[in-house]
Amino acid sequence: MWRIGQLARMAGVSGDTLRHYDRIGLLRPAAVDAVTGYRWYGVGELTRLERVRGLQRLGLPLRRIAELLDAPDAQVRAALTDTVAELRRDIAAKTAAVAAAEDRLAAATPVLPQVATVGPRRLRVRRFQVGDPGELGPLCTGGTLLTWLSGPPGAPFTAAVADRGGEPLTLPPRRVVRAVVPPDWGVVRSGLDLFDWIRRHRLAVAGPAVEEHLTDGDGTTATVLEIPVG
Repeated sequence: MWRIGQLARMAGVSGDTLRHYDRIGLLRPAAVDAVTGYRWYGVGELTRLERVRGLQRLGLPLRRIAELLDAPDAQVRAALTDTVAELRRDIAAKTAAVAAAEDRLAAATPVLPQVATVGPRRLRVRRFQVGDPGELGPLCTGGTLLTWLSGPPGAPFTAAVADRGGEPLTLPPRRVVRAVVPPDWGVVRSGLDLFDWIRRHRLAVAGPAVEEHLTDGDGTTATVLEIPVG
């Protein structure tokens, strides 16, 4: 029989790890001295410990290992299949996060675009022609503005503002790139940054952009930009 320190050295783990395994019922000592409280371990415990560590190396969490330690191999294989699928999802999510972070670092902008799906929307709008984005500011000091652009404006384009007396317009369910305009960055500049983000991600504009001017109960304002993509 071995004391806890001896087993720890043999297996290459810490004594604290073995005490933790004991507390959670994963690896009980073969005996505990009633006077000294020393834990004693034998070959059976060493074998069980090696199985625990082997399953850990395969990516299984301790709570799952506790359920599978004495299970038949077919059950262990089924659990490993699920674990592999979960790990692949984690890898994909982390890979996407790395790509998004690298993209953010490469762009000198505080705009943080998000891709979302939005439902249909019915509006009444008044349309007009715009020669330069700078003309839009006085035309939309609140409410909803729409612009028909496929990229950064290089020529006159159509815009519209929500108007109860205007013509009806229905926006279908759509996938959009959305961003809240950062303070002191400006709507036009944020819109150009969004178009640049869409270009870098090889997406295509699929309808009118929506510029929503919001005000909460405290009078604080914010502007949300949404550009539909396909």
